[in-house]
Amino acid sequence: MEMTPRVEVEEDSDNNKGSMWDLDQKLDQPMDEEAGRLRNIYREKKFSALLLLRLAFQSLGVVYGDLGTSPLYVFYNTFPRGINDSEDVIGALSLIIYSLTLIPLLKYVFIVCKANDNGQGGTFALYSLLCRHAKVRTIPNQHRTDEELTTYSRSTFHEQSFAAKTKRWLERYAFRRSALLILVLVGTCMLIGDGILTPAISVLSASGGIKVNQPKLSNDVVIVVAVVILVGLFSMQHYGTDKVSWLFAPIVLLWFLLIGGIGLFNIWKYDTRVLKAFSPVYIFRYFRRGGRDSWTSLGGIMLSITGTEALFADLSHFPVSAVQLAFTVLVFPCLLLAYSGQAAYLMQNKEHVFDAFYRSIPDRIYWPVFIVATAAAVVASQATISATFSIIKQALALGCFPRVKVVHTSKKFLGQIYIPDINWILMILCICVTAGFKNQSQIGNAYGTAVVIVMLVTTLLMILIMLLVWRCHWILVLLFTGLSLVVECTYFSAVLFKIDQGGWVPLVIAAAFLVIMYVWHYGTLKRYEFEMHSKVSMAWIVGLGPSLGLVRVPGIGLVYTELARGVPRIFSHFITNLPAIHSVVVFVCVKYLPVYTVPEEERFLVKRIGPKNFHMFRCVARYGYKDLHKKDEDFEKKLFDNLFLFVRLETMMEGCSDSDEYSLYGQQTERSREGLMNDNGNTTSSFADPTISSIDSIVQIKSPVHANFTGMSSGQTSSQAWVDQTEFLIKCRDAGVVHIMGNTVVRASRDSRFYKKIAVDYIYAFLRKICRENSVIFNVPHESLLNVGQIFYV
Repeated sequence: MEMTPRVEVEEDSDNNKGSMWDLDQKLDQPMDEEAGRLRNIYREKKFSALLLLRLAFQSLGVVYGDLGTSPLYVFYNTFPRGINDSEDVIGALSLIIYSLTLIPLLKYVFIVCKANDNGQGGTFALYSLLCRHAKVRTIPNQHRTDEELTTYSRSTFHEQSFAAKTKRWLERYAFRRSALLILVLVGTCMLIGDGILTPAISVLSASGGIKVNQPKLSNDVVIVVAVVILVGLFSMQHYGTDKVSWLFAPIVLLWFLLIGGIGLFNIWKYDTRVLKAFSPVYIFRYFRRGGRDSWTSLGGIMLSITGTEALFADLSHFPVSAVQLAFTVLVFPCLLLAYSGQAAYLMQNKEHVFDAFYRSIPDRIYWPVFIVATAAAVVASQATISATFSIIKQALALGCFPRVKVVHTSKKFLGQIYIPDINWILMILCICVTAGFKNQSQIGNAYGTAVVIVMLVTTLLMILIMLLVWRCHWILVLLFTGLSLVVECTYFSAVLFKIDQGGWVPLVIAAAFLVIMYVWHYGTLKRYEFEMHSKVSMAWIVGLGPSLGLVRVPGIGLVYTELARGVPRIFSHFITNLPAIHSVVVFVCVKYLPVYTVPEEERFLVKRIGPKNFHMFRCVARYGYKDLHKKDEDFEKKLFDNLFLFVRLETMMEGCSDSDEYSLYGQQTERSREGLMNDNGNTTSSFADPTISSIDSIVQIKSPVHANFTGMSSGQTSSQAWVDQTEFLIKCRDAGVVHIMGNTVVRASRDSRFYKKIAVDYIYAFLRKICRENSVIFNVPHESLLNVGQIFYV
């Protein structure tokens, strides 16, 4: 197998330089044919007409389910007290038409969707883009080698440009970075609220059709039917959407065709005057005639664009062109016909506003439409629940959510995941909302509050994206910002009037999740800062001598740490209390980067720590927010494969310095030539050994490596050395692998303020107690686990 290794240099904070090898290894692993085919399809910039139509059709079931079910409840929430004047119906329809045109069509489908992170959507995808273009991450665990990943794409700009000035303004103060993070967390928490409210209002509205055809049934029966559907929906989540996703697109396609056809029929049958609503004049007349009531009705009209935020969050499986095609050709026209048809029916039947959708259905197709409506509501709920799982996984990867179990439900699609704990929490909250409110009006008020806040957050993040990533002219940024904020702030002001009528629910839910996420992130940040400040210097390690002053027992010790540089305090704490360590020590750092994925061949970075006879290494495993940490057997195997490859490359570099195929530039540092000063001012003699000079040298390979690693052209010395080292590592691995983890307790310092003590000593401690341990996340066998207890005062 031909490999092209790339060698990098890592600089520790104590100014020791060592060779960091980015092992660009072509891993020969079988990949599912369907997954590989789809991945290649999505990477193409141009699509054939037939393929684009097929992808657009498939996107219906994933992306547009929530937006498509809005006609079930919009007019009911717009006129909760009934319709006084038929002209109000035309005014409300005009508002719906222009809301659909400005927000879903222009803003999201044609602008926001292009701000995806390699196909990934949502607030954290926007945040990851900003993190790559500006230093706004609050946890500084990023190294310059991370910027060389193939998925770490970013643009550069001139120092005097407006983008550079914006970047410097954003990076200047820590509170601005914290404010940006809080903004992202607020949007995320509101999307979680969507995951609770969408199933509640969609399923309750769909099941309400029973009462229209059977008026003698009580409202409690509708509630019971909705709860049963919700329990079944959440109970099936562990099977994954991949098992039933082949049904989603046909159901949603049939749904759009039905509501579009029924709308066209109602316009022809009842009143064609509703087509006047395409004139914006009727919006002005609507507000002039209704006053405050018309203004507050915007909270119900805004429900016509709910699902737009989920459209962006569920973007990952389809190209933007397919999503745009599906919306402009099918979704947008059918929604306009559906709302126009309901308005035409209400012009003649104002008293039926409370169940306008089902009342406007022709009697002959009532029950088929009811069945399709219920199925479409389930699909819409499924899409929102899946989006909730996805954003929580992203938040978890970026250190903003407590550790929970994440299960991949599909071998083909990496984005399809299931989080059991969150699933049951969502189900309980969803049932409480459904059974507690018992009507669509109050749930609609709550739903509207969550949606408009998510849209406002997206607009604010898009301002930074347009400045830093797209580098748009400030006039275009001002135009986008002005149009978006005028519409969304108008809706937000209307929603504020309904805070006491159910709009408080998403605020309470979002506040609870925001406290959890921010406190967890704060505790994680403080723990990381404490480890950074208390890490052990290389001088202390070297001062221990070749034997490390310890008993070296057979085996390999994997010391897990959050530090990508330096020796963690847990190691010194361990050997101080137990003066024995394994023959080989590997410091393992698993960290997540602001990228959607890290390719397998670029995942591991390996470095040697100290002289060779110390047998100490550092291995950094890098993941993106869409990646899933594999089981321990697989992770451990890849770690050792990369460790063996590092030793092989290291030996080859030393043995082939005179080869024509290599250009090695060794530059010994002052420390390696003159020795390393210990704490007493004496020189450490171990660095005088010429065999360890490569540890502190900068090594580069100018040309690709085309050598046979089993036989070196420079002679048998380097080959024999590699064989000896490899045999030693294999022997140590066979003797046993022990996973050493820190069981840290974080406490607020005595001089901390009371709110910090509450956050750290109570909330963060409680979250640490109930969340999954690192050993469970990494699937470490209990018999191979060694916990080292310590207390951090932050």
